[in-house]
Order: sequence, then structure tokens, then C-alpha cells
Amino acid sequence: MATDPLQKNAAAASEAVVPVDTSKDDGRPLVRFDKVVKRYGDHVVLDQLDFTVERGEHVTLIGPSGSGKTTILRLLMTLERVSDGVIWINGEPLTHTRAADGSLKPASEKQLRVARRRIGMVFQQFNLFPNMKVLQNITEAPVNVLGMDRDKAETRARELLDLVGLSGKVDAHPSQLSGGQQQRVAIARALAMEPEILLLDEVTSALDPELVAGVLELLSDIARNTDITMLCVTHEMNFARDVSEKVLMFDAGRVVESGSPEKIFSDPSHERTREFLNAVL
Repeated sequence: MATDPLQKNAAAASEAVVPVDTSKDDGRPLVRFDKVVKRYGDHVVLDQLDFTVERGEHVTLIGPSGSGKTTILRLLMTLERVSDGVIWINGEPLTHTRAADGSLKPASEKQLRVARRRIGMVFQQFNLFPNMKVLQNITEAPVNVLGMDRDKAETRARELLDLVGLSGKVDAHPSQLSGGQQQRVAIARALAMEPEILLLDEVTSALDPELVAGVLELLSDIARNTDITMLCVTHEMNFARDVSEKVLMFDAGRVVESGSPEKIFSDPSHERTREFLNAVL
């Protein structure tokens, strides 16, 4: 049987992914949700949410569908704005700016674009540009957002495509790829931005079952061998146990319980956590 190229190349992740510079670490949490509320009309999705993520930490968000997990990632990616409260990144407000009197006001779109440079996200549905070939999908943001030299961006893109087992698909369009291949391109595209924070939103949900293990092994290797901070939404509980330092259990827009994978999966304190795990394990 042929070896899955993802599994073959997973060990190379630490070489292809540039570790984040932590020299500016001042002991503050990298991410802090401070009484964050997100509502759509009268529907409250996140309710006075408070939690922190340390620099370099790998945090997995679990819970039933509709509990607010993906909304958290979309807020961090600035695809949505908070209704109330503040999200802080390394002590600075993410979607707000400080006024002269010290108060916070909503940030401009220009400021949001700058904030997004530090954060990469891999979506459930890939979100590749259909009119661009694979190589351009990966190089477009580094060149036009980071100002990276195009030759350097293309060299890095080819390294990342080799990492995810798609070195032969440089000139393909997304429509010529399977769903699993498109997701691998999406992972390479996120890593090409050298993000400080990597957001993963059910990244295996659209993959064929035989591809899931390879993708998860690749992400696990990146987690083990780089300083990238990860927030992951997943229903793959074994992956959550393997990759996380902390697991947050969500229900109805609130953190019901948080703790180490060993604590959450082996001895959860909250009845809602036990109910959820009994249903998915």
C-alpha cells in the first residue's frame, strides 16, 4: 500500500514552519476574552465570555453545535465584531483602538487588516480562490499583505506544498482538486503567513475518512515542533487529547469547564461535559 504523502511529510513540519519569535513575551496572556458578548439580533451566541490563552499554548474548544465555538474563531479573525466586551491580543485590543482619553472605540478597517496579519485560519470549507492556481492561492497574501518578495513567497509555498503532500499540484486550480487536497492547500496557505496564532475550525469535517489521520498527524507535528499558538474547534476527541494543553468545554455561549485533556476526558467535573463526551466518544 502506498504511503499517504501527508504522513510521509509530517515529520518535516518543524523545518517548513518558522517558529514564532517569543522575545517580546512579557508574561501576559497572548489572547484574553474580557466579558465578550456576541449577539445576532436578540439571539446571544456568546454570553459574557472570559478566558485566556497563553503564548505558544494549544487550546481545543469542544461542545455541541451552536455553542459558540466557531464564533470565537471568527471574532479572533476579525470576520465578526464583538457586541460587548473586548478581545485583547498581547495586551492590546484586537477590534478596538484607544482614544486620546484612554477609552476604547471600534477600530477602523485599516487597523483590522493590520491585526489579521498575526492570525491565520483554516476553515471547514477551504475558501480557496477558484480563479487562482494553487501556487498563487498560497503566495497572494504573503506578497500583497506582508510585502514579501514574490520569489521568496513562491519558494516558501513550494516547501509548504511538499509538506502537505501536494508538490505536484502547483499549477492546478481548486476545481481540479479533491476536497481533501483543497483542505491541504488551505493549511499551507495559512502557514505561509507565518502566523502567531493559528485558528483551526473543524478542519477535517469535509475530508474523506482515509485522509483525516494524515491531516491530524501533520497538525500534531506542527503543534509539537513550533511555537505557534493554536485554537482548535474539533469533534476529533483523540486529536484534542493529543495536541492540547488545555480543553474548554462550551455550552450556550459560555465555558462550562476547562482543564487539561487528562482532566476533561478522564474525570470531567460538570454533568454537561460528561453528557457531551458520552455522546461523541
